[in-house]
Amino acid sequence: MKWAGLLCLLDWIGNLYMTCHLHSQSIICITINYLAWRIIDEAMASSFFTFIPCVVRHFKTSFVIPSSLQTLASTGKRQHCIRMRRHLSSLTVENPHFKPLSVISSSSSGSIASKEDSIILGIETSCDDTAAAVVRGDGVILSQVVSSQADLLERYGGVDPKMAGEAHSLVIDQVVEQAIQNANLTENSLSAVSVTIGPGLSLCLRVGVRKARSVAGKFGLPIIGIHHMEAHALIARIFERDLHFPFLVLLVSGGHNLIIVARDLGHYIQLGTTIDDAIGEAYDKTARLLGLDLRNGGGPALEQLALEGDAYAIKFSIPMKQYKDCNFSYAGLKTQTKKAIEKMNVNIDNCPISQADSKERKSRADIAASFQRVAVLHLEDRVERAIEWTMDIEPSIKHLVISGGVASNQYVRERLDLIANKKHLQLICPPPSLCTDNGVMVAWTGIEHFCLGRFEPPPPANEPEDYMLDLRPRWPLGEEYIRGRSDAPSLKRARVHPSLTSIIQASSQH
Repeated sequence: MKWAGLLCLLDWIGNLYMTCHLHSQSIICITINYLAWRIIDEAMASSFFTFIPCVVRHFKTSFVIPSSLQTLASTGKRQHCIRMRRHLSSLTVENPHFKPLSVISSSSSGSIASKEDSIILGIETSCDDTAAAVVRGDGVILSQVVSSQADLLERYGGVDPKMAGEAHSLVIDQVVEQAIQNANLTENSLSAVSVTIGPGLSLCLRVGVRKARSVAGKFGLPIIGIHHMEAHALIARIFERDLHFPFLVLLVSGGHNLIIVARDLGHYIQLGTTIDDAIGEAYDKTARLLGLDLRNGGGPALEQLALEGDAYAIKFSIPMKQYKDCNFSYAGLKTQTKKAIEKMNVNIDNCPISQADSKERKSRADIAASFQRVAVLHLEDRVERAIEWTMDIEPSIKHLVISGGVASNQYVRERLDLIANKKHLQLICPPPSLCTDNGVMVAWTGIEHFCLGRFEPPPPANEPEDYMLDLRPRWPLGEEYIRGRSDAPSLKRARVHPSLTSIIQASSQH
């Protein structure tokens, strides 16, 4: 196949389209459907990667993956198909003279609705909550269902990936069905299905992605892969309509600490991340060591106990004070807290907090309060520096968003509100029910991407069980801000996937 000759042909077709006002999208879809079938080896796949961005750039239009690429997955060319889908799904160079693609493929259930008319089913199974929700494009939450694994967490002292995955499998059908029923809709009323594909636990992600592809394939719906942390970052936009890009986001949860500048949808700069343990994990671990009731979460239990204690009773050192960056570390504070608890000589198995006498309860409350004060001081220090850095990158920012499970902590909100006011920013926090993992944030983020044409066509109705799913257990959200690189040693493993931002930027710059 002579790519240069084909480019000349497309140049002639382009002139025809300019003269006759033909929609360039039709030309691209026809061409790429034809070329996709001729990828028979790695060399051809590489040429395809080089050629397609040229075509998209040539016509200055948006692009959606044609259905033939999905068909390739069932013909023994899965590796090529997956590579192409990842690369092409974020090609969104748009011509201001044209609207986004109105028909995604011949197998589509219809056309892309306006944002207000879109109705998206969101599915979330990245960790220990099985969640689904149906959300309308105007921000109306039609339904929300969450199945918690709190009993398993208490029994095993944390998340066991295998047990969590099996628990998801037991309830996923019921959760999704209930979400659709509660919305008073049928699957045919949906515009698309969005699902978390990473980061998270592979065994858990797999359950949600399989269910999403099953629903999308059965009813001919487009499917949208969602970054879990982007969903946390964007959920505030569903109820705060004045929250426009750019803005600063602090994401705090059991597995993540991130400070990012959200410049645009899919475009993020990472100012800081955790180099070992996240704040939510530190809260949960400390709550277990204190013998607290974990059925409603270790973080909330510790927050409540801390109200009874003296936050200055125990002197814990603030992590990473010597490093003038925006990264986080809670491993050291966890160790300090464990040593303080060990000095109490309390066997929490024989004496949980519910059985502690007043003196012992006060001692544990002092530890909880002292831990919380220092843990949040670490957040304050990093956030204040991040705001200063952000003013160099995006001086127009007006909002600081805090999201993730720990953002439901009232003490965290109050302390960071003081920092925001000091820096003349407005603090925005989602409602507590939307801070923890939920399907609403996945559905809403799906709506935001769907309206820009960032989605995949419907999967086959009878997709084989051994289909290679696109899961991204370790998936950075943004590109690292060079000023934010730390000299502190990191215990985190190397990346597995390029960041969401780098994928979108690389594809749009070809």
